[in-house]
Amino acid sequence: MGSKQLVVAISSRALFDLDESHRIFEEQGKEAFCQYQIDHEEEILHPGVAYPLVRKLLAINEKLQQPMVEVILLSRNSADTGLRVFNSIRHHGLDITQAAFTSGESPFGYISAFSADLFLSTNAEDVQKALAAGHAAATILSAHKPSSESSQLRIAFDGDAVLFSDESERIYRERGLEAFTEYEIQEAHNPLSGGPFKPFLATLHHLQMLFTTNASPIRTALVTARAAPAHERVVRTLRAWNIRIDEAIFLGGKPKGPFLRAFGADIFFDDQQGHCDSAAQHVATGHVPHGVANGVPGWAENTV
Repeated sequence: MGSKQLVVAISSRALFDLDESHRIFEEQGKEAFCQYQIDHEEEILHPGVAYPLVRKLLAINEKLQQPMVEVILLSRNSADTGLRVFNSIRHHGLDITQAAFTSGESPFGYISAFSADLFLSTNAEDVQKALAAGHAAATILSAHKPSSESSQLRIAFDGDAVLFSDESERIYRERGLEAFTEYEIQEAHNPLSGGPFKPFLATLHHLQMLFTTNASPIRTALVTARAAPAHERVVRTLRAWNIRIDEAIFLGGKPKGPFLRAFGADIFFDDQQGHCDSAAQHVATGHVPHGVANGVPGWAENTV
């Protein structure tokens, strides 16, 4: 079968509902937070916004009957206060055995050590550091709707500045829609450079190839504000990368939320906060604070 594992690193607050203990941390400080966690370490934590995603990721191993997906916990908790998190992992039957507890420090440095393909956190600063270091990363936003009930893992991506570089988005912002469309027609046969989530999509594609199309437990979608004729370059880019994407939805600026709900996304990744806030009304959403929309220098695909 192939040996390329998918490794996802996730923070404890993305995996479980830690809002109450986080409120204590914010209002009363670290010492009160630590004591609260110790006092309640036998109380099982409720699932957080990324919990359904993690459960579906780990279920892929059962279908393959080999560990092709690994989920790592990266937590700002101390090992002592982290006991409650591991008690909850065991209670919920999640096959998560590796973790780094950093006692308040940013854990982003361990992303490379664990060879993670994706980092999900509720801490925007950690996510920004991870992206700057060349990793696919997103800030998890609270979803206002339940996750898809399908057993299939469904992941949706924005295009520019997420799967692709932000080169075209910069033209749109600097010169407007007409110049953007003209540029995309002119460059239609020249593939876009990869954005921060290209390697993650490539690894998902590798896993998909271990199954027949009809039996795949993973389905992907591109949900973009682009419309024809700017769609052609996107299609040709994915073809040049030799990466399959199962559904491509070109919205021409329509709100993405209803389409993400129709797709049944377990998570959606977008670089624009406005799109994310809208999408989070419908599905779990990860904000990718990258590219021109976030005042971040352009992505270099060969970033290490």
